[in-house]
Amino acid sequence: MYVPKAFQVSDTLVLEDFVANNSFATLISLVNGSLFATHLPLILDQTRSSQGVILGHVARANPHWRAFDGQQEALAIFHGPHAYISPSWYTSSPAVPTWNYAVVHVYGVPRVVDDEVWLSNLVDRLVTIYEAGRVQPWPGTLPTDFKANRLKAIVGFAMDITRVEGKYKLGQNRSLEDQRGVVRQLEADADPVAQALGELTKKHLDQRVKSS
Repeated sequence: MYVPKAFQVSDTLVLEDFVANNSFATLISLVNGSLFATHLPLILDQTRSSQGVILGHVARANPHWRAFDGQQEALAIFHGPHAYISPSWYTSSPAVPTWNYAVVHVYGVPRVVDDEVWLSNLVDRLVTIYEAGRVQPWPGTLPTDFKANRLKAIVGFAMDITRVEGKYKLGQNRSLEDQRGVVRQLEADADPVAQALGELTKKHLDQRVKSS
């Protein structure tokens, strides 16, 4: 990924938090010599190795898992908030439109985990994560035979992380006044994704001002 220095994010805790909060990812591999992508929720587990492990599962009918041989590298892209940025929001001119966004790329080597208990625990863990915060969380209780059949229809995998790249393109290359103008417009936008980008931009702008 092309990452200008102004947009580079390397703080491990920041990247981990981003992945946890934007866990629906795009996993890309070479399958039979061609690029292949699957969109799926993933878990970052920092307890299993120094750089961490990405955990997930795909449908057994999906040929993607056949590339999880423990040797071939794959890329998981975690997408954050993004929005169009109008040059009319800047105090300086001339300027051109752009698109601001936040994204984290996680590279690793996935391998199939052929263990029914492990897979069952992974599914339960995913349910716990995504049911958390609900007024009445679904308990995940299913008939034993039904769950066993559902587990046979999926393949679990673990991807040992080899490197991580973070890019927050939030207008850091522009003046503080221009960045503040962008924050004001994004926070006032009706689109919740644009609002989220405004919140993220303001957070990093405040940190920049505080450290300067």
